[in-house]
Amino acid sequence: MDERVQRIDEAAAYIRRRIGDKIPEIGIVLGSGLGKLGEQIDAIEVIPYVEIPYFAQSTAIGHKGNFIFGNLSGKFVCAMQGRFHYYEGYPMETVTLPIRVMSSLGVKTLFVSNAAGGLTTAFRIGDLMIIKDHINLLPNPLIGKNMAEFGERFTDMTVAYDLGLIALADSLADELGIDVRKGVYLANSGPSYETPAEVRFYVTIGADAVGMSTVPEVIVARHCGMRVFGMSVITNISNTTNTIENLNDGDDVVRVADAAASRMSTLFAKMIEKL
Repeated sequence: MDERVQRIDEAAAYIRRRIGDKIPEIGIVLGSGLGKLGEQIDAIEVIPYVEIPYFAQSTAIGHKGNFIFGNLSGKFVCAMQGRFHYYEGYPMETVTLPIRVMSSLGVKTLFVSNAAGGLTTAFRIGDLMIIKDHINLLPNPLIGKNMAEFGERFTDMTVAYDLGLIALADSLADELGIDVRKGVYLANSGPSYETPAEVRFYVTIGADAVGMSTVPEVIVARHCGMRVFGMSVITNISNTTNTIENLNDGDDVVRVADAAASRMSTLFAKMIEKL
């Protein structure tokens, strides 16, 4: 057996022993400062990542490092309070391992969230952006021998973010009075923030927001056949000039994300109720 698949199977088997025969058909990844939704889950099991075979330890600011299993909006779900990043030094196999494990546990729909920098002045700090597409400047997590147990060699990414879920989010946001925007998310490696020249380049190639995560998870989720919905919280406006004003700060990012988390959590919970 492929050693990568064996590691996934062992991690999934450990979790099954903890949660019993319940199947979480909906998975959620909560990024920097966005762990509040996890507190709304009526948890039956909270498993620290360090207890799960082959899982890494999340070191990013605002990432609690727990896998939560429980009920939310009438559905049995699993939620990651924090994720693993390429910039933490982990290989892509480790970064995306939880998504493969979710697939093995029965997850069919994945919600992903992140804190991101807005690339134009059209954004305001605290805005919610539905991710309609992405640009990947990270190593592709599907490089290497294909794991045929999960999907085909060449994964189509024409509709990476499910159009039906985007339409549902639009409709519910309108009902709830939550302002949302749509845009293209660009993922780079980090951990340094982008230079003004890079910001101008990203805008030129069609990006609306920039971050250091999410896209590898989405690629792997699509390889596994999952439907994906993604949302960014705009926590800062990226600099376009070489000045010392409005310098990016990781603690500020978490504070802004935390303030916006309740609106995002309300929308996610309502969407899950409707699925």
